[in-house]
Amino acid sequence: MSTTSTIEQKTVDPVTVEIIRNGLYAVTEEMKSNLTRTAYNLIIYEALDFTVGLFTKEGDTVSIGLGLPMFIRGMSETVKAKIKHFGYENIKPGDILVTNDAYTTGSHLNHFTFTMPVFHDGKLEGFTCCMAHWLDVGGTLGNVTTDIFSEGIQIPIMKYQREGVVNQDLVDIIAMNVRLAERALGDLRAQITAITTGERRYVELLQRYGAQEVKAAIRQIMDSSEAVARKNTLSIPDGVYEAESFMDDDGLEIGKRIPIRVKVTVAGDEMTVDLSDVSKQVRGFYNSGFTTGIACAQVAYKCLTTPTDYPVNDGSFRPLKVIMPMGTVISAERPYPMRVWMTFPMTVIDTIFKALAPAIPDRSIAGHHADLVFPNIHGISPEDGRLFIVGIGPLGGGWGAKSSEDGVSVTVCINDGDTHNSPTEQLEAKYPVLVEKYEIRQDSAGAGKHRGGLGAEMVVQALSPFTVTTRIDRVHCKPWGLEGGGDAMGNGLAVRHKGVWKTDHPNAKIFNVRLERGDAYKMLSGGGGGFGSPLDRDAEKVAEDVREGYVSEQVAREVYKVALDATTHVDHDATRELRRRADGAVSPTWAIQ
Repeated sequence: MSTTSTIEQKTVDPVTVEIIRNGLYAVTEEMKSNLTRTAYNLIIYEALDFTVGLFTKEGDTVSIGLGLPMFIRGMSETVKAKIKHFGYENIKPGDILVTNDAYTTGSHLNHFTFTMPVFHDGKLEGFTCCMAHWLDVGGTLGNVTTDIFSEGIQIPIMKYQREGVVNQDLVDIIAMNVRLAERALGDLRAQITAITTGERRYVELLQRYGAQEVKAAIRQIMDSSEAVARKNTLSIPDGVYEAESFMDDDGLEIGKRIPIRVKVTVAGDEMTVDLSDVSKQVRGFYNSGFTTGIACAQVAYKCLTTPTDYPVNDGSFRPLKVIMPMGTVISAERPYPMRVWMTFPMTVIDTIFKALAPAIPDRSIAGHHADLVFPNIHGISPEDGRLFIVGIGPLGGGWGAKSSEDGVSVTVCINDGDTHNSPTEQLEAKYPVLVEKYEIRQDSAGAGKHRGGLGAEMVVQALSPFTVTTRIDRVHCKPWGLEGGGDAMGNGLAVRHKGVWKTDHPNAKIFNVRLERGDAYKMLSGGGGGFGSPLDRDAEKVAEDVREGYVSEQVAREVYKVALDATTHVDHDATRELRRRADGAVSPTWAIQ
């Protein structure tokens, strides 16, 4: 019997499988920790805009450290592309493979991806990988790009390190093509720390339990994830479900909506997500690659079927089929621009949930703010006269309500999952900015029996001149409610020049706007849609929301039909009358004590 057959037939006892499962998870968590401890830029060590992972010899996902959900497919496909490019015979111990090719990773050129083979007893047993966001990779700063060539340096699949020897020529080329070389190379070294940590720890796991046992345990873990996914898919009624939404525009043709249409087919224990009718690729920089298109379906599917199954692995996605032609905004082809790759996929995922809402209302979620609400600023530091570049955010916004609970407030959008916002103290210590305000945005949530989460408002003042660019969408396509729930406020933007606020932007996209000392910009994140009729919301909860500042007294009265007294407590008689007039009769699903 061949070695492969022996591995396939081998069964590892459940206790050992669980130990190995947690060992794999621990490896990626240590990779994650070492990256954040050694990175140079806020976007990595504070915002956590990266993902690390372990992969099989074939490039399948074994475990990824929680980070950006949208990297779930991109990293695996990038590892597979590197295997295909070099061939196993040309991958040696001590090699480190690199690329930032947008059409391979599915994202923008800022995502440098380093991969290291794991050898044990002279045999290739898997790979470690780290994909992380570099703050600057050259290219145009601040403007809308219209092709990939204007977006920065492109590194094809190649070897950063060959059998332990660093390719210094590549390092020099990178350093010459970025504006802040010391920071870029600092983050590069941090990524190398992450993947070498993973390689060392994975080898220790193989040594402790044996390669055949570890591989057999991984197979069983993936089979278990598949079984859970299939079981939960069976709980979704068979049928064809469709939904549509739209994006505001591509940053060039202002006001020209970009359609997002999805079709989901459930048949037994399998699901097919058809993304054929998502908009064609656009001239502005909102496109992403095919791996991101697949990830849209996979992220939605995992949320619905295996949300708490860890470590994240490819077994969870075996019952899922994705139909997606090339040449859409989530499967763009060279040379279409990709710099703001992350924005449109959030709404694609939202729309998949929307399509399935009639089938599984108990597991559905209303629309969310679906944007990073993330401005980029650059200028000359008054302290040392050097260029600074920083992205401030993600701001966090409202998530949609569910059939059983309110949506969460001021939380990062689904695309970025485990990422964090930028701490005010760090921003003010490192850059010439003053955060005047960072607070919950009253009335931003969609009303409902269960209201959506609330968005936020952030005002940032320039302490010395700088230039600001924003690329925010979902201003006009507001987060939708379900089952009679109200839509939420969309995202927004305002700019203050010499004390006067400009609030009439046609969208929330501005490019290279100069702010002088004392000027400011305001970021507004949307809320989440509501679930169920606002007339069915417990009046005491409405009063509590008013006291907390989440809902104004006006909205409480006009939308929820709840009357309050001078102490902002429920006026029961007046509320009964308001709701009677609104509904024709008192709803049986709410009660006033």
